[in-house]
Amino acid sequence: MKKVIVLLWLSLMGSAANAVPVVPNFQQGSMTSHTETESTVTETINSIDYRTGWEYSVTGTGVSNNGERLNPNVNTSTVTVAPTVGSGEGAITGSVTSSHDALDFSNQSQFTQTTPGAAFQFTQSYQGPGLTNQTLIQRVTQIESVTDTTSVFTQ
Repeated sequence: MKKVIVLLWLSLMGSAANAVPVVPNFQQGSMTSHTETESTVTETINSIDYRTGWEYSVTGTGVSNNGERLNPNVNTSTVTVAPTVGSGEGAITGSVTSSHDALDFSNQSQFTQTTPGAAFQFTQSYQGPGLTNQTLIQRVTQIESVTDTTSVFTQ
């Protein structure tokens, strides 16, 4: 009886040692990916140029100002803003002062023709402080992207 159990045990052990190897059941394959992307980019460019002073010029021939000064008097305009933030003991009071110079044309030099009836040329030009140019560019760009990818693998 002991011999039968040993033989049975040996036969079971022998079959475990003869296991079948695992082999993948594919030879090749592929994977495909498709991606679509759409986006909108909106841009605004705002460029502003300011002149902080003034420009004044007088030119001419055949004209005289009888020795008076050429440019008019300069007026300084000053603005003070004094805001109060909060109230009671915690209130904050401050001020900001801004000023700019400009020419007063209400009392300017008098120019006359040197020889009445003769040829003459006279130019007077003034450009005061303030906004001189603004360029505003707005553009919308549509972006569309399509990507197709295929991966192939073999064993």
